[in-house]
Amino acid sequence: MIEERGDPARRLADKVALVVGGGQIPGETIGNGKATAKLFAHHGARVVVVDIEPERAEETVDEIRADGGVASAVRGDVTSEADCAAMVASAKDSYGGLDIVHYNVGLGFGDFGVHGTSLEAWRRIHDVNLTGAFLVARAAVPALQERGGGVLLFISSVASVAGVPMSAYKTSKAALNALAHSLAVTHAREGIRVNTILPGLVDTPMAIQGVSKTIGKSEEETRERRNRLVPLRKKMGSAWDVAYAALYLASDEARWVTGVDLLVDGGQMTRKA
Repeated sequence: MIEERGDPARRLADKVALVVGGGQIPGETIGNGKATAKLFAHHGARVVVVDIEPERAEETVDEIRADGGVASAVRGDVTSEADCAAMVASAKDSYGGLDIVHYNVGLGFGDFGVHGTSLEAWRRIHDVNLTGAFLVARAAVPALQERGGGVLLFISSVASVAGVPMSAYKTSKAALNALAHSLAVTHAREGIRVNTILPGLVDTPMAIQGVSKTIGKSEEETRERRNRLVPLRKKMGSAWDVAYAALYLASDEARWVTGVDLLVDGGQMTRKA
């Protein structure tokens, strides 16, 4: 007999999920956080969508509700300890608890290597990519403990394990992996699973617009250049590829998976083997 682990059509039924960074900048494609929030809700989770730009969180919530899901929006700055506590409190107040935390906040702007990056940019990138994750985790763990277990997911990057010139971004994401490993070991006995997802080249508005501006190319040229770098079908992934990886790790199907750095990169890192 097959061991069933929940309804495959609603893999997160009765769960409460906090998606931090669930809005996105305008663009023709969808961002990782927004796709994940929508997919979690589609599979039965009640979702609190957090973004530093409240209108972007509201836009995601509107789309979730249009799909028949349950969601609410919260404005939150991950570098603020008070805001991190407030987003967790919002999940508990709105839906009675918290089961899943998905940290999808990341920043790399202003990173031009060791000698080209200002101290201000270095600190800002680490504050958002690493310290924010620390603050969200610290606020969320007690709520997960109250539920007898739960899930912490962090969006890292292949840059964390590859040689790249972006020194602030790379070190912040590598440290994020290490933070997740530490949390996984610390809270395993409590049933709290902690994993990271390492996306490769993904076609999201932030990635395409940010890279295009940095290298001085059109968005179409940037897409073509990035597609050529991906072994699998010579095509970047989409935010849905990241979202489905998150859905698996958040679901009971992955109930014996913790401390993992999951590559979602179309085979990019095979070139580093």
